Amino acid sequence: MSEYTDSLRDVFELFGPITARRMFGGHGIYHDGLMFALVADETLYLKVDAHNLDDFEREGLEPFEYDKGGRVVQMSYYQAPEELFEDRELAAVWARRSFEAALRAQAGKRKTKS
Repeated sequence: MSEYTDSLRDVFELFGPITARRMFGGHGIYHDGLMFALVADETLYLKVDAHNLDDFEREGLEPFEYDKGGRVVQMSYYQAPEELFEDRELAAVWARRSFEAALRAQAGKRKTKS
């Protein structure tokens, strides 16, 4: 694990315990077994959905995108605001919103499987 990814335990201390798992050359960031963030190229991205997307867009934050066979793919993660690295209370607020987005996505997957 990179030093950057390891430092997120401190950043999200007030939110709760997190774990990191290697994926696609980066790391998935999990809380209670659910991925709510990812790290790619030493950049933190948080889970978004219709409920919290405006928060990210208002801050001018960019989505996580990658190239897949010459095509740009955008995922439901947006860059985290820099301020949360200096303010653990703010980090907990943003993490909670993204964790809730991950919970909603998980609930939606269960409904479609029924």
